[in-house]
Amino acid sequence: MWQSVVAVWLVQRGHLFPWVPVLLAVGIGGYFSSRAEPTGMFYLFLIGLALLSMVALWRTGILLQPVFWAILLVLSGFCLAGMRAHLVDAPVLGWRYYGPVEGRIVGIDRSASDAVRLTLDRVVLRDVSHTRTPARVRIALHGDQRDLQPEPGQPVILTGHLAPPSGPVEPGGFDFQRHAWFQQLGAVGYTRTPALALAPPDHELPLFRARMQMSGHVQQALPGETGAFAAAVMTGDRSGMGQETLTALRHSNLAHLLAISGLHMGLLAGFVFATARLGFAAVPRLGLRIPAKKLSAVIALAAAGGYLALSGGNVATERAFVMVAVALGAVMADRRVLSLRAVAVAAVIVLVLRPEALLGPGFQMSFAATTALVAVFGWLREREWSLGPKWIRPVSAVVISSLVAGLATAPVAAAHFNQVSHYGLIANLLSVPLMGILVMPAAVLATCLMPLGLEGWALWAMGLGLDWILGVAHWVSALDGARGVVVTPASAVLPLLALGALFLILWQGRLRLLGVGPSVVAMGLWAHSERPDVLISDTGGLVGVMTEKGRALSRGRGSGFVALNWLENDGDAATQALAFERWNVAVQPDWPVQHIAGKRAAGAVTGCSADQWMIFNVDAPENLPCTVFDPKRLRKTGAIALYHTEHGPMMVTARQITGTRLWNAQ
Repeated sequence: MWQSVVAVWLVQRGHLFPWVPVLLAVGIGGYFSSRAEPTGMFYLFLIGLALLSMVALWRTGILLQPVFWAILLVLSGFCLAGMRAHLVDAPVLGWRYYGPVEGRIVGIDRSASDAVRLTLDRVVLRDVSHTRTPARVRIALHGDQRDLQPEPGQPVILTGHLAPPSGPVEPGGFDFQRHAWFQQLGAVGYTRTPALALAPPDHELPLFRARMQMSGHVQQALPGETGAFAAAVMTGDRSGMGQETLTALRHSNLAHLLAISGLHMGLLAGFVFATARLGFAAVPRLGLRIPAKKLSAVIALAAAGGYLALSGGNVATERAFVMVAVALGAVMADRRVLSLRAVAVAAVIVLVLRPEALLGPGFQMSFAATTALVAVFGWLREREWSLGPKWIRPVSAVVISSLVAGLATAPVAAAHFNQVSHYGLIANLLSVPLMGILVMPAAVLATCLMPLGLEGWALWAMGLGLDWILGVAHWVSALDGARGVVVTPASAVLPLLALGALFLILWQGRLRLLGVGPSVVAMGLWAHSERPDVLISDTGGLVGVMTEKGRALSRGRGSGFVALNWLENDGDAATQALAFERWNVAVQPDWPVQHIAGKRAAGAVTGCSADQWMIFNVDAPENLPCTVFDPKRLRKTGAIALYHTEHGPMMVTARQITGTRLWNAQ
């Protein structure tokens, strides 16, 4: 028996490196899932364990070394995440603020309500000390803003409503407070009065300025949604994209073409690499005297670095650049470009630089797709399976790639976005090849020709490709049943699915089939996901009660972001207005819930019965005998979920799930 175990273990030798990012991710996940911020003594304890593990590595045999490596990597992941969280520490606004806001524009995008949104640094707030002023704030511009043409680095002043970043809209939901913490975003809000420029833009943000100037030039050459799409692809600026177009792209599973991610970076680097190699081959005297392949990889890497800088260097683009850099580095080192080891190296670099990326759908989807593609094509190569005649192999490769990537990312996308694009494969087959054959090459040529003023024909060609993609998106999204909705899974579902899939791919030998087990358990948990019977928002502004027809909402307008998230998490395609119509006919004997909105309604409350639940969006009257939730109480608990059990109502609060952490301790 022992000999069999040893034999199985020895088979894994030489195939263990791809487990390195997995073990780092376990430690990072442990940090973020903790419900209390680790203390300094706890970190000292972990460092001590790590040192003991390092000593054990020198004193143990070949069989136990991987065990101590695993312990060391998990501890390292935990400490990396904690260190990163403390390094980005910045003040967070602890109250609602209304008044003048001064700052410098360092980001321009659009909000979900289609308003231009500014991110400001060097923030100044009235009567707020520097030590309590957020490093950055984000403000949506509503009302008449014709007097301001936002420019990078421009100091502006406005009268704004600011509030701290909000917590999860329901217990276990997406934690915007945590997301904002790692962006050093200490307040969010809006203004309805004109924003004014205080001074000309400074010259400290040259890349941001160049990016926005290129975006404006492209949108002037290609007006409408086509130009906005082109600007997003070339510079990462999505501020010109309308919500209707974004919705069509999401419902057709083509939204990934907007983000400057692995696809765009890979296509650009591949085009530059191929062009450079052809250029060297066209001059035999030069091509035969130099390592043309490696030099082409260097040129492609430089082009990818320029693309990273020009696009603003967001997390998704940084991750894509790392993956491309690892692949090109493999070319320079005469190693296999597409291998699980190369994917693992890229994942390690991303996790070390930005441990928080692990929690985002971008990281999960990109590495799920890449890992699956490398594994499937490696399996086909090992078995020498043909993709058909030479003329059809590119088509076969595109079909297989789209199918594999779609299957690998579908669970992650469904879990995060609560939707399934039923015709996404068709849309991608009709769009992705054109992206590689026409759009990205034209974008590269347009960028190179822009300093000479000769980019017009390249942008025209790029526009033709983007017009086709937009047409496909609108056509597919308009098909009956194009978009399906799914319920949000339990928190354990995605980790179990990842564990099962990784074991199937990374483990050597027949025991890899054990990976099917966690995947089956995960799908079973997802199929039996239980949604709260009652949801209460963290401000008391909205209440949702589950009925036979779906969740009934207490308001038809207002708290739209919360309402949308609740319905999406339920797997309910209804609008807020339709959910409000259910409120008056909601079956509530088990939940005698009453929502009191406004000071006048609150003042009219004179009493209630002990079995009632009263939710106020203003301070509630004192000494009421019923169960009362008002903003004062909800600030301590966060959003609330109520479940009906045999022993009566069970309450779960957002704070119980998130605990007290750096990002919500203010």
